[in-house]
Amino acid sequence: MAKHINLTLKVWRQNGDKDRGKIETYEAKQISTDISFLEMLDMINEKLILESKEPIAFDNDCREGICGMCGAVVNGRAHGHQKGTTLCQLHMRHFSDGDVIVIEPWRSRAFKVIKDLVVDRSALDQIIQAGGYISVNTGSAPDANNIPVPMDTAEEAFDAAACVGCGACVASCPNASAMLFLGAKVSHFALLPQGQPEAKKRVKEMLAKMAELGFGNCTNEKECEAECPKEISISHIARLNREFIKSAIF
Repeated sequence: MAKHINLTLKVWRQNGDKDRGKIETYEAKQISTDISFLEMLDMINEKLILESKEPIAFDNDCREGICGMCGAVVNGRAHGHQKGTTLCQLHMRHFSDGDVIVIEPWRSRAFKVIKDLVVDRSALDQIIQAGGYISVNTGSAPDANNIPVPMDTAEEAFDAAACVGCGACVASCPNASAMLFLGAKVSHFALLPQGQPEAKKRVKEMLAKMAELGFGNCTNEKECEAECPKEISISHIARLNREFIKSAIF
């Protein structure tokens, strides 16, 4: 495999949510296949700065796939074409010499474009805030272990807790639904005894907030599960629905 590749980048440039935005083309020459996608964008930005041009704005933080800060649509796929991978963990060895790469921001009414590839994802924070806090005092780590939880249940709760809130589920859903994100948060607490006291209130208020913020509904497209970098299962959406029904009946 070639150690260096030449690419053509078609990048969405937009200065705020009132701007119409447009695609601009950049040539990326002699890109090492050992670097990450974000490092490739860093190189493009260094070149743009040297040419006294505006660098491409994009979100990033830990660059280890654990913070959920990065994200862009690459050739029509949220976080690119590598399954179970965040944009910061996508490496250039997965591209070929001469490729044309189209890079766009998340698209959702609830995610307004701040600049270029940066969108405002605070709507996801508002959904979490609507769920409130857990009132149970779990104490220190040894005290928390006094509440017995079967291993399978604990593992399932941990799988739900792996959601990093990047918004790829929203960006990949034809309805721009946040149901996988919400399902992971509700399912995580619904599986643990500490989450039971506020369970009814939590699911009702988080669902109401999601609708208020303009996210769409789930119609079982499964694109969210396919594109989630943490491979969160849509079975958590099913548990979310069951928790909502329980809150209305009992």
